Amino acid sequence: MISPPRRPRQPDHTGRTAYVNARLLDPATGLDAKGALLVDGELIADLGAGLFAGGVPSGIEVVDCRGACLAPGLIDIRVNLREPGEEHKETFESGSEAAAVGGVTSMVCLPDTDPPIDDAALIEFVARRAREVRGARIYAYGAITRRLAGAEITEMGLMMLSGAVAFTDGTRAVADAMVMRRALNYARTFDALIVQHPEEPALAADGDMNAGELATRLGLAGIPACAEAMMIERDLALVELTGGRYHAAHLSTAGGVACIRRAKDKGLKVTCDTAPQYFTLNETAVGDYRTFAKLSPPLRGEDDRRAIEEAVRDGTIDAIASDHAPHDQESKRLPFPQAECGIVGLESLLALSLRLHHQNGMKLLDLLARMTSRPAEILGLPGGRLAKGEQADLAIFDLARPWRLDPDSFRSKSKNSPFEGHPVQGRVVRTVVGGRTLFELAAEAAR
Repeated sequence: MISPPRRPRQPDHTGRTAYVNARLLDPATGLDAKGALLVDGELIADLGAGLFAGGVPSGIEVVDCRGACLAPGLIDIRVNLREPGEEHKETFESGSEAAAVGGVTSMVCLPDTDPPIDDAALIEFVARRAREVRGARIYAYGAITRRLAGAEITEMGLMMLSGAVAFTDGTRAVADAMVMRRALNYARTFDALIVQHPEEPALAADGDMNAGELATRLGLAGIPACAEAMMIERDLALVELTGGRYHAAHLSTAGGVACIRRAKDKGLKVTCDTAPQYFTLNETAVGDYRTFAKLSPPLRGEDDRRAIEEAVRDGTIDAIASDHAPHDQESKRLPFPQAECGIVGLESLLALSLRLHHQNGMKLLDLLARMTSRPAEILGLPGGRLAKGEQADLAIFDLARPWRLDPDSFRSKSKNSPFEGHPVQGRVVRTVVGGRTLFELAAEAAR
């Protein structure tokens, strides 16, 4: 049963606000300068290094950023919100609150709910619930196949008219080559994007973790790294055949990266993403059967982790998404083979990703582009940039602030994260959506 919406806590101010003493960061234009930004209602009215040089006029609320970074709000293109069907794990409201803490102002929810989002009515349900919650912006993927069963393709055209931004079967790969060919052909007529969970199902069936020495030692069934590359290679052949648009989700292997590089070199309409866990952790995080480190695809070996890291740096991987997959304790605290796959990630997306800047020398604007302007371009979403007339979706963060991740304090209903106590540098201090402050760290600390 779908639970009735709870009344969210809403900020009062929606007038004119000046954000001063900020480091303005806009990956879309290459802007990186000290300055100020003016919000008027829901939109950015002005910004720049010389703005308010003579002081802020009266009647405008002033927010002193104290040198913090002011960037477009993050756009997370892979989120499980569990509503409808599993509201005990996450809801639109709790997910929106978690997103705000992480600087995420827009997110796209996967269709593997109960019932699955496989028709126009459920796309409209997502839009309606997002309006009711009035938190982070929430968009929806439509399912590629009815009931996510991998057999009969859905009415993509009708779902697009209702607001679907792309199509995927979520955490299930479309295994049948003819079904994928038909989906790519049908989607091409609407210039729609097909998003694949790239894992050959027969090789991944009943697998628990990455195949290799560690899995053998732990007595767990392994999922070989080639399962990812095999599925991507098949799909790319179909992309070349149909001319469709294709996106590979949560890349985890060097082989998968190599496939995408070759496809881009050939000029195919191909994009991809990964999640912070795949360039931050490797298979050793499973340790002594830690189910909080059980993912799909699984954490891979160190060579694969480094390959993912380098692919983010060089732009082969277009976007970084949280792959937020909340589960309750009863779903995770089980023997490893029976435990569900996935971790929560909305609140740690930026902090974990900033490691690539602090420790690996990746340019800050390039890193932020993977979470702002590039996801917006891939899915045709508004936002992702700082410019006059754009929606005022902002993430303000202290780039140097050190802290430790504490899943028990997460706003998500679920706490399944392998990053307990993990040291990070860089913390969101304020999140603004449509000119409204949804999260402020100082106010949060005072609660």
